[in-house]
Amino acid sequence: MSTQFVRRFDGVDRVLHGLLMLSFLGLAATGLPLIFSDQSWAHRMASILGSFEVAGWLHRVCASLLIAVFAAHLYRLGVRLIIKRDVGVLWGPQSMVPQWRDAREAVAHVKWFLRLGPRPRFDRYTYWEKFDYWAVFWGMGIIGASGLLLWFPVFFARLVPGWIFNIALLIHGEEALLAVGFIFTMHFFNGHLRPEKFPMDRVIFTGRVSIEELAEERPNEYARLIATGGLDALRVSAPEPWLVRLGTVIGTIAVTTGLLLVGFILYAVLK
Repeated sequence: MSTQFVRRFDGVDRVLHGLLMLSFLGLAATGLPLIFSDQSWAHRMASILGSFEVAGWLHRVCASLLIAVFAAHLYRLGVRLIIKRDVGVLWGPQSMVPQWRDAREAVAHVKWFLRLGPRPRFDRYTYWEKFDYWAVFWGMGIIGASGLLLWFPVFFARLVPGWIFNIALLIHGEEALLAVGFIFTMHFFNGHLRPEKFPMDRVIFTGRVSIEELAEERPNEYARLIATGGLDALRVSAPEPWLVRLGTVIGTIAVTTGLLLVGFILYAVLK
């Protein structure tokens, strides 16, 4: 067991991710019975929540929380870019903006899977983490905009023709199913269920990663921090046992709930 750790995510990152996780799970759990309201399991799920009307109300509460989290994240980005003039937000090893090296690493990763080359040397963010990150932006734009249109139909009816609402209803439901399926399968696998992380990666809960794990999984970041002398500035104490246990409980509930919701989607689609 390593006793040397570095900070990977600060407290605000972890709180925002926790609220994002809570709101997304809530949106999925309340949205699915509304989409599949003609099926018996959806009626049972809605009755557990209280009713279809209560499910709709809770769906809007979770949507409000998600919008607030997204706005807070944009505010933090704005502070870094405009006030602190941190151009690293837009380009470089600490940026979530896709770059040519991400494409090269993705190709190299496939070759490594096929045993045709060495494992790529990742930096702070991998290509699949960037894909997950920008999927949220896509979702907020498509699902969020269509959801607001359906939430406030009287207001938007003054601005757009009626047929737009039919398209918004279709887009909102289909994109939401795609988002739920992706997050609860691909994202959960990459974050928690792949062999080197199974059964769970607790870094998003503790905010800390061991130096050995950093050097093994993100050797380019480790080498860069060593070269610039930045590693010592990130050193922190080992995560407290209670924090590890809390992260385990929260993560287990989230993963279990997500996989159950994927099961409902598959059952509804294949039935």
